[in-house]
Amino acid sequence: MVQRRQHERSLFEILLPDGHKLWPDWLRRIDTALEDEAVIDVVAQGLEKRWPQSRRRGRLGTPAEVVIRMLILKHLFDWSYDDLEHEVRANLVYRAFTRIDAGDVPDAKTILKIARALGPQVIEQLHRQVVEVAKRAGVTHGRRFRVDTTVVETNVHYPTDSTLLQDSVRALTRTMHHGCVALGEPQSQIRNRARSVARRCIAIRLQSRREESRPALVRSYRRLMRITRAVVRESVTMVRRLGQRVRTATATTAAQLQRVHRRLCELRPIVEQVLHQTRARVVGGDVYLADKVVSVFEPHTAVIRKGKKAKPTEFGNLITIQEAEHQIIAAYAIHDGRPADRTLWAPALDRHQQIFGRAPFLATADRGFSSAANEREATIRGVRRVVLPHPGRKTAARRAYEHQQWFRRGRRWRVGSEGRISVLKRRHGLTRCRYHGRDGMHRWVGLGVIADNLITIARFTSARAIA
Repeated sequence: MVQRRQHERSLFEILLPDGHKLWPDWLRRIDTALEDEAVIDVVAQGLEKRWPQSRRRGRLGTPAEVVIRMLILKHLFDWSYDDLEHEVRANLVYRAFTRIDAGDVPDAKTILKIARALGPQVIEQLHRQVVEVAKRAGVTHGRRFRVDTTVVETNVHYPTDSTLLQDSVRALTRTMHHGCVALGEPQSQIRNRARSVARRCIAIRLQSRREESRPALVRSYRRLMRITRAVVRESVTMVRRLGQRVRTATATTAAQLQRVHRRLCELRPIVEQVLHQTRARVVGGDVYLADKVVSVFEPHTAVIRKGKKAKPTEFGNLITIQEAEHQIIAAYAIHDGRPADRTLWAPALDRHQQIFGRAPFLATADRGFSSAANEREATIRGVRRVVLPHPGRKTAARRAYEHQQWFRRGRRWRVGSEGRISVLKRRHGLTRCRYHGRDGMHRWVGLGVIADNLITIARFTSARAIA
């Protein structure tokens, strides 16, 4: 049964009457911001969707207030779930912040399972409520707007055709072994081709170093693809057997069979795409393929090139970060593929107007967003100052326009978006997503942005109190 709050007395009230002196000022202010009832309602409603009747029946679960505070604490410090459990268990301040106090700390696996129940919509609603808290606190009013893009990498190895085929064989074989367990049959019925695949991958790695070994390299790839196709055929047979058995199985066994069946159905088109792109590149010499798969386990991963000298190619998802004044991240968006920056300008302005109910007075972005159409879009929406520097050679009139004082001031303010992205990556772990799947990417980015906004709210309110 879902609980909203923890109802026990605080450990600080019982043992430490002056325990408030142990709190850092910024954490105390975050604690105050999270007392908003709307924030707890969003999480409680998300948890109620896990199971039918969970609002009124079942044993008492971890309160929604404890869940969101533990997740925010995790992303404030970029901890793992094990680190989170250890730190909360050993620290009185963190116990008080998470509202656990003298109670039992949920273990890492429990928090992980609960976090997975909070889908992208719940995280987005939670972020919207935090922005509302910032608006009520006077931190931001939506008068300014700046937007930039960055890449959050998925937790994958560097993709090559041979390693993708190896991952395909391993994933299919492991899932079919799970299917044998669900069917009550020995796993030895499914041949484990891991060693033969590993030998082919080693041979490919050695043969790819010399141009004269090209014919042998193609032969090794053909053998590897032949092994992979054999495993795919076995998976088709396994899917058919699972579908037949699930009709007569008990409820518990049927659920297990359906999980394996669903996983095999998800893997098969991915593996077939890997086979197709390997054949096209190795045999046909075609390296420019649409919808290229670069990870069997994270199929939503895209190949992104942003022109960085240190890392010319990144594998992950492109995200848009848009800010209002005082460094509040008003909205974020996660994109499929690699859309051009200039196509993201108008949707970002629309999100800003939806959040604040008004167009910003000043809107700015870097040269990637610059175009005459985007300047018109901003003007139509009521933006008074549009700061989009043109790339390349400029006319004398354009140089004079961009040399105006308000334009140069807007460009200087835009540079702060680079610093905000750097803080998100360095402090909150947005360099690489350690959650699984597309929903995991939304959860990782959203909670990192929420944690950063809460720190910004705390610092602003602290500075205003001192002043």
